Amino acid sequence: MQQKYRNLRELMELVQARVRLRHLSPRTEEAYVRWVRRFILHHGNRDPKLLGKKEVEAFLSQLAQKRGVRPSTQNQALSAILFLYREVLEREIPWVNDVARAKRKKHLPVVMNRTETQMVLMEMKGVPGLIARVLYGSGLRLMEACRLRVKDLDFERRELHVREGKGGKDRKTMLPKALVEPLQEHLALVSLLHKEALEDGCGSVELPGSMAKKNPHAAFDWPWQWVFPATQPYWYKETGVYRRHHLHQTVVQKEIRRAVVALNLAKRVSCHTLRHSFATHLLESGSDIRTIQELLGHKDVRTTMIYTHVLNKGGMGTTSPLDRL
Repeated sequence: MQQKYRNLRELMELVQARVRLRHLSPRTEEAYVRWVRRFILHHGNRDPKLLGKKEVEAFLSQLAQKRGVRPSTQNQALSAILFLYREVLEREIPWVNDVARAKRKKHLPVVMNRTETQMVLMEMKGVPGLIARVLYGSGLRLMEACRLRVKDLDFERRELHVREGKGGKDRKTMLPKALVEPLQEHLALVSLLHKEALEDGCGSVELPGSMAKKNPHAAFDWPWQWVFPATQPYWYKETGVYRRHHLHQTVVQKEIRRAVVALNLAKRVSCHTLRHSFATHLLESGSDIRTIQELLGHKDVRTTMIYTHVLNKGGMGTTSPLDRL
């Protein structure tokens, strides 16, 4: 049954509802809604049922030629448009295979050596600095670290449980010994903040999936609280209560940018560079590639193999003939 809508706002609500029905990530939801809106506005707010292959290609073309977006961004826009037609409008799109996807260039990941990594981590302060240590020490993506809950930390077994990572997959990774005490001290402060919030009638957080309906009180329980909560609660109008969100990723991104500038590093370092460095340094230390694949949560070992190209030995670990003279 085709969905009905009267205006752009109602269509965006339908897109949002269908994304949630498919259990896609919040970031995917945000991206799809944004690209569908831009696609429709680009064509004069016309009904997307009246648009087709020609309009889709024109939109993607202007993204590449006038906006200068990367191939991955262009492909994301195309995926959002295809989602609109297939999942929301429930229309057959026989021309979909004729729309060319942009070819992504293969880039080697930027990796810091151990000295550079230590300098960056020492320069970063406060909670963002602690999150940076988690990224490097456990190989997490930034959003995976920001969305950690108290129950995801197992100090006794020194394990960290990543729930619904990229692709909706769960995995376990290492919790470094060097992070046990700092994280425990941090959680002691978070616990005080949570107790004060409960006394003020707040202290709830967002729960995953259907958990909010099955056990709504769990939103107030300590195990479900964010390890890295935001400094201020927000008003959740759907339930009429104050909630605490996790720390926004931009807080960490800004701090690592400041640290890199302060250290005058020549490399283009980001939060994800710490994850790349985690994998590369493990590989340099002799860790098995399959183990690293599991720790990173890669579906295909070929994705993990890229780190063999950035080992700190030059020439993929071989010795130049010049050095043998």
